[in-house]
Amino acid sequence: MCRLIGLTSKTPVSPMVAINALDVMKEGHDGSGVGLLLRDLGGPFAEMKESPILSGIFTEEGIRRLDLFMMDHGFMTKYKLTIKIPKKRLSNIPKRDVYLIRAYELPEEWEELDQDTIETRYMEIRLKIREMGKEKQDMIVFSFWPDTIMIKELGDPREVAEYLKFDREELKSGIILAQGRQNTNYEIDLYACHPFFLKGYSTMTNGENTAFIPIKNYLESRGFPGYTGYQSDSEVFTHILHYTMSYLELGLDFYKHVITPLRNNHIDKHHDALFLKHLKESCRKLIIDGPNCVIGALPDKTLFMAQDQKKLRPGVVGGKPGIFAFSSEICGLDAVIPDRDKNKDIQPMYMDTAIVSPDRKEVKICRQTDPLNLPL
Repeated sequence: MCRLIGLTSKTPVSPMVAINALDVMKEGHDGSGVGLLLRDLGGPFAEMKESPILSGIFTEEGIRRLDLFMMDHGFMTKYKLTIKIPKKRLSNIPKRDVYLIRAYELPEEWEELDQDTIETRYMEIRLKIREMGKEKQDMIVFSFWPDTIMIKELGDPREVAEYLKFDREELKSGIILAQGRQNTNYEIDLYACHPFFLKGYSTMTNGENTAFIPIKNYLESRGFPGYTGYQSDSEVFTHILHYTMSYLELGLDFYKHVITPLRNNHIDKHHDALFLKHLKESCRKLIIDGPNCVIGALPDKTLFMAQDQKKLRPGVVGGKPGIFAFSSEICGLDAVIPDRDKNKDIQPMYMDTAIVSPDRKEVKICRQTDPLNLPL
């Protein structure tokens, strides 16, 4: 199993807060890797919310190829954070040249483009850089999106965090998703490390998805370029979230109905039975097979947690106005927000989606038995 911690705070906090939570849950992961998503950024990045930020790992030659590629596309560097490798290298981390986090000015010719076109181009550029990196093994790119940083590396989360100095001011953020990885693959690939990201949607998962192949095949058949990669069976959770909310234009309350639809006897009693029957039939190839606990973030900075019907992967949500955390274990929650009212902690059941909106005022529970906000 892996261990997960999600954090949403009005005041930007250091990712070390999440790393500490993973450390106290260490018995649940083997220290084979760590993944980090940071959004709602503080520090210098707080002043450039609309600028796309590229996150990845590059060789020196990869940096040169990246610079030529970005200049050819009209991008100029606005701000950069280059994480250089300490002289004393950790033996269990592969040799790297540069961890790059770079914000860009938009090309002048993009000024007349609508937002959806711009966001699609961000995705296309990320995919092209990833493809270029495969050619010479000199580029690994995790994200290219405004107000977003992603860092992934092999090794124990705390060792990696201290090695790369995650406590720096530039990495403080209001949204943090962090995963302590347990390797379940024969060969570790950083692209298989959670969290996953697509056009502002992100998820990470504790569990396994034995329905991966039919889900993957269905998504790839949609003809959308972003439904690709799939080094992990859990990446489809992010893509299903995007498919539900962007492609089908349904709300977050529909996500559970897509991945874990109600049994027919429950649907028959539902206020929106006719719609749910049609949704279940139309999206039957996206039904997951767990056990899974999913923590995710939306483009508007909403955080959520959902589980499948087997509910064999734990999850708990708690906090106080201004800061909330989603954790695989209560001890992880204690490490992040020790002074919360623990009587208000919530362990979502298999029909629940626990949601904290961007105002960070409270945890709301959306149940699959609730009436739906149907599209007009």
